[in-house]
Amino acid sequence: MTKTKKTTNGSFETSKDLAVAHRVLQLEAEALVVMSRELDDGFSYAVKALLAVKGRVVVTGMGKSGHIARKISATLASTGTPSHFVHPAEASHGDMGMITREDAVVALSNSGETPELIDLIDYCRRYKIPLIAITGRIDSTLAKYSDCTLVLPAITEACPMGLAPTTSTTSMLAMGDALAIALLERRNFSIENFQVLHPGGKLGQALLKVNDIMHAGEELPLTRPNTPMNDVILTITNKMFGCAGVVDSEGMLTGIVTDGDLRRHMSRDFRNTTAAEVMTKAPKTILTDSLASEALGIMNDNAITVMFVVDADKPVGIIHLHDCLRAGIA
Repeated sequence: MTKTKKTTNGSFETSKDLAVAHRVLQLEAEALVVMSRELDDGFSYAVKALLAVKGRVVVTGMGKSGHIARKISATLASTGTPSHFVHPAEASHGDMGMITREDAVVALSNSGETPELIDLIDYCRRYKIPLIAITGRIDSTLAKYSDCTLVLPAITEACPMGLAPTTSTTSMLAMGDALAIALLERRNFSIENFQVLHPGGKLGQALLKVNDIMHAGEELPLTRPNTPMNDVILTITNKMFGCAGVVDSEGMLTGIVTDGDLRRHMSRDFRNTTAAEVMTKAPKTILTDSLASEALGIMNDNAITVMFVVDADKPVGIIHLHDCLRAGIA
């Protein structure tokens, strides 16, 4: 949904603009429906060919098709299929060396007659490099010399003159997305793989695991059930997490002593009190491979600021609310 601001006279001159927008979106949506309906075994052939590549998937195109090719290449690379873009004109002047016999080429051209692609087509045929075409013409030069042709729907461009690449580039982009996701699923690409390739920005933050930001080893504030509270307080103070985990003889987490527990038992004689008598039993915990965002949600829902990370009920780490905030998780 778009947001608009009223003009000074409070009126909107939008009817014509909306009609244009509706027409463009309808044409492009229809193109995608037709393309989906017309897909055949050629698509699966293309997926198998790209899956077999030992090197990289090189995506190329000229003009607007080139911009779409760059995006397809980026999507492939970020979803487990190594890829880069090669400009077809630059390829004729030395960049052909960026394409090896271990690679495959995906070439985009709506007409299939883009002159700048001729040398690249010849190079692929000469060195038996798999060539996959995404084009609007099955009878074009590009389609003729390709190993596989993915044909775009025969729907006119949304431009009223039928000239500006609009419907065709939308179709190319969608076809590239379809290839990328089909390859992703064939490779069993997991959320862990995704996080490795997207360490930065909001996406990387959303995919951070608990074990990426937790404290472990000597930082863990742990004590035993029969430890006197005087010593427990020292552990809480020295480790600076505002709590101490209570573990039994087998290393299992049986409870937690927090600042709140101390305040609630302040009237007692701490010299004769142990951790087991003061602790809160069955504290909230989280597994090491859980998302950090899940840990933040549990802490928010239970109004706590710290939580132990466990593996088979044994504490292996501790995570604080501030750790999540510092990592940009919100």
